[in-house]
Amino acid sequence: MINEGASIFAPLFFGMSQIRKKEALDYHSSGRKGKLEIIPTKPHSSQRDLALAYSPGVAEPVLAIAENPDDVYKYTAKGNLVAIISNGTAILGLGNLGPEASKPVMEGKGMLFKIFADIDGMDIEVKATDVDEFVNTVKNISPTFGGINLEDIKAPEAFEIEEKLKEALDIPIMHDDQHGTAIISSAALINALDIAGKKIEDVRVVVSGAGAAALSCVDLMQILGVKKENVFMFDSKGLVHNERTDIDNRKMRFASDNKYASLADALNGADVFLGLSQPNLITPDTLRTMAANPIVFAMANPDPEIAYDVAISSREDIIMATGRSDHPNQVNNVLGFPFIFRGALDVRARCINNEMKLAAVHALAELARHPVPEEVIEAYNLKNLHFGKDYIIPKPLDPRLIAVVSSAVAKAAIDSGVARITIEDWDAYSAELQKRMGRDNVLSRGIAERARKDPKRVVFAEGDNYKILKAAQQAYDEGVAYPILLGDEQKIRRMLDEHELDLESAQIIDPRSDQWLKTREEFGARLFSKRMRKGLTESEAIRTMRDRNYFGAMMVEMGMADALISGMTRNYGRVIRPGLQTIGPAVGVKKVCGMYIVETKQGPLFFADTTVNVNPSAEDLVEITLRVSESIAKMKIVPRIALLSYSNFGSAEGEDAEKVAKAVAILHREHPNLIVDGDVQANFALNGAMLKENFPFSRLKDQKVNTLIFPNLSAGNIAYKLLQEIAELEVTGPVLLGMRKSYHILQMGCSVREILNMIRIAVVDAQMK
Repeated sequence: MINEGASIFAPLFFGMSQIRKKEALDYHSSGRKGKLEIIPTKPHSSQRDLALAYSPGVAEPVLAIAENPDDVYKYTAKGNLVAIISNGTAILGLGNLGPEASKPVMEGKGMLFKIFADIDGMDIEVKATDVDEFVNTVKNISPTFGGINLEDIKAPEAFEIEEKLKEALDIPIMHDDQHGTAIISSAALINALDIAGKKIEDVRVVVSGAGAAALSCVDLMQILGVKKENVFMFDSKGLVHNERTDIDNRKMRFASDNKYASLADALNGADVFLGLSQPNLITPDTLRTMAANPIVFAMANPDPEIAYDVAISSREDIIMATGRSDHPNQVNNVLGFPFIFRGALDVRARCINNEMKLAAVHALAELARHPVPEEVIEAYNLKNLHFGKDYIIPKPLDPRLIAVVSSAVAKAAIDSGVARITIEDWDAYSAELQKRMGRDNVLSRGIAERARKDPKRVVFAEGDNYKILKAAQQAYDEGVAYPILLGDEQKIRRMLDEHELDLESAQIIDPRSDQWLKTREEFGARLFSKRMRKGLTESEAIRTMRDRNYFGAMMVEMGMADALISGMTRNYGRVIRPGLQTIGPAVGVKKVCGMYIVETKQGPLFFADTTVNVNPSAEDLVEITLRVSESIAKMKIVPRIALLSYSNFGSAEGEDAEKVAKAVAILHREHPNLIVDGDVQANFALNGAMLKENFPFSRLKDQKVNTLIFPNLSAGNIAYKLLQEIAELEVTGPVLLGMRKSYHILQMGCSVREILNMIRIAVVDAQMK
């Protein structure tokens, strides 16, 4: 047991008799996902909390780990902690500058681990160039870590250090300079060969550089199928051939016949160039001597072996990658190491073996062949991005990487027998990975799954908008919707060709064309029957059908489509009016309203009314609350509703506070099973502890509020827009509630992802009509 008297905190703490063993153990393990939190997430505000966090409560996990060392993963952050270790003998391309100079690089690497895979990295700079001294240092500190990333250690010592550590330790260890580059470049090679129409076993590969990264790259490429006799490696002294006596055993493994006098000579007729050496080694004339569709990976940093612009202007058929972010196909190790360690840590792998590395290679190669999310295209300020010469490996900011690569690595660890933990439900694991990164949207995922079960015909009034077309294609590819595009057919087809979008199966309708005159007349007659006593003549109604929003709304009304999406380029009032006049509210609905869904890490929040009713009465607020609660319940979520005001349960007078209080009274009286209360200020509504402490009578005191009803349109509209901009939260909506058929309006200027979310909602809404 820990000596309480030795602690400076001892006067604060309870005796052990007052801290139950289970309570102490639960404190240290509850909610821990192997995460090291810099900001405490456990309770720490009371004397009892501190007693659990440290002495005497901490003694219980100490004793548990002493009895079963594997419990260190249960009660500590070891399972999510990676050491990033260097001696500074090969810092980037700068050389041997010592351990202190390597620290900025190691700290940066730690940031990348956290940003891309939620792994906690601890940089350690070791003042040791002797292999055994370095290895012993790492071995002695290894109990702290779940994995070890070796970095910026010169060859050949890097090979020996990694080999000795892998023999001595049973945690994941990887020298990223070697294996990271090998994994990414191998993935790029698979796809480049496919585009070039070449087989891996047939290609001749010329390598410039014989350091740790180059040797590792060739090793992995040979495992993939490159033949040893087809590889010709050059170091600073020329071709690595079997007649040389100045090369070590590692290089000798890649020695070839002495058949090429120079790098330029070897490149004549070669299929692949792999550069990990020095800038400007290759001339345009040399490049032109390579075989058809040459694959050139010029990865020297910061300047490649041949400049990108020079290379692509020399040959049109070249497939090129570099180490630079300002050119296509960047071979960037961040595509690998965060996700490889993530998968290895999550199954508590004993090592990182070839099977795991190959799994990462194939996962990366396959991901590049899939449609690229719009958020990635926007992040890189591109118009389009698809598999081809300029896209053979994924972009580092692709949010799919963590689930795709980590899952592949974890599965390979399990299948190859080096994992201590088995994963049974891979969908759940993928969702957990997305949740780690704050991207898991359970609600959106559920809506998407429901939409796929019964896809609907969705008419897009703005069919000549790029974002609409992109979202429509994604919805179709996802199996959610059958798009109908409204607009000038020639213009739409030009846009589809320009952006290389595949919507050949989509129906394209131009409501203004003579082809649709008869339909306009039928639609106009129907609108006239609805509006003839509201100042509309039949000829005006027919002319109105030239407007795409009216035409699309009438398609839904007449059963030619199941749902409409519009609003990308027009203000809300101009888009909602056609829906109200042609489709109208559902039977028994007095007020339609708009609801936004705000996705937070704690789950979705629902805001209403944010778009329709400017200054609702108490009775209107009741109607809005009922519409919203019905909609949320259909999403399989229990609505817990706060009606907001500047007042807390009558603490202030005023028209808004009084009407909110009146609405709550009606709801309590007529809908007693609804979890609702107010009038209440927003901070109290969202802070359960504060609400319970100050207003213990509230029906929301033990509830996690997920629905906010605002007293007027200004409050609701301003609130969601502030959250969207300041907190950068994902917002879906406005979801139009109370319509007889599925009719939904976008935010002006919204993203493709937001449009896709609205399409899914519109389809699910149509399923329920």
